[in-house]
Amino acid sequence: MAEQGNWAFPKGVQPLQDELRFDLDSALDAVVQLRSEIPDDAFTASILGTQRAGNGVVIRDDGLVLTIGYLITEAQSVWLTTNGGVAVAGYPLAYDQVTGFGLVQPLGHLGVPALPRGSATSCAIGDDVIVIGQGGADRALKAKIIGRREFAGYWEYVLDEALFTAPAHPQWGGSAVVGMDGLLIGIGSLLVEEVLDGKQMQGNMIVPIDLIEPILDDMTKLGRPNRPPRPWLGMYATQAGGRIVVAGLAEEGPAHRAGLRQGDMVLEVAGQRVSSLADLFRRVWRLGAAGIEIPLTVAREGSLLNLRLQSVDRNDFLKKPLLH
Repeated sequence: MAEQGNWAFPKGVQPLQDELRFDLDSALDAVVQLRSEIPDDAFTASILGTQRAGNGVVIRDDGLVLTIGYLITEAQSVWLTTNGGVAVAGYPLAYDQVTGFGLVQPLGHLGVPALPRGSATSCAIGDDVIVIGQGGADRALKAKIIGRREFAGYWEYVLDEALFTAPAHPQWGGSAVVGMDGLLIGIGSLLVEEVLDGKQMQGNMIVPIDLIEPILDDMTKLGRPNRPPRPWLGMYATQAGGRIVVAGLAEEGPAHRAGLRQGDMVLEVAGQRVSSLADLFRRVWRLGAAGIEIPLTVAREGSLLNLRLQSVDRNDFLKKPLLH
């Protein structure tokens, strides 16, 4: 995740101004490179690394940058670089674990335009879009929406409806997904496996821009949305063959402390059968805010175990940004 390297898309897959109804150069310049450094002892260092690189999108005239949160989680320093070569330090202003969005406030003048925001509800499967990484036209790609569906991530994360684009690319973290009207409709997140016409293929999961609108003011003023934090278990689960299996545990997290083990199958939350990874997390969240006790029924080596996990606020495990 640390180094983006030197690369460019073939000319044939890059967007052309003649094919568009908006100013392509302005959209390209609104996307900046983002690099962050994370302390070696940070909670996420072993999973996400200590040197992270991706993209961010300028969304306001004051230079506010929207990105994907894993790039700036626990960052002690952030640098933003424009297509014109201007490099400015940034402050990791906010991270929302529910949406996955992060905000960075530049500590200097970037001198680039803001990309106007639209709505992901305006696009449908099969629609053309442009995915833009920092680096100008060489790092912009003509793509299509290949899916709109629920997404559940093992790190206790669920989107009711995410977008999926193809062709896939591994460097789309924090990139801009722009509709053919030139409006920002989503932020690039992960490289995933997607099924299209019955065939397995790679795609990129995109977080819809609509999710930032209700929380943007809170995030800029408070550093996080003004809502109770969700209960976090520190349980990395995966769905395999209709079963929910514990694939890993956060050290000293609630699941680890309660005696959960890798390989355990999660059957019930508070006596209610779980049907999917998303269902598991939603049942946990419906029990209350962080700090509530979570009863789990798990299967281990042919035996049923009833465990009670004392949930926490995941944010309490994360290093906070240094004030400048």
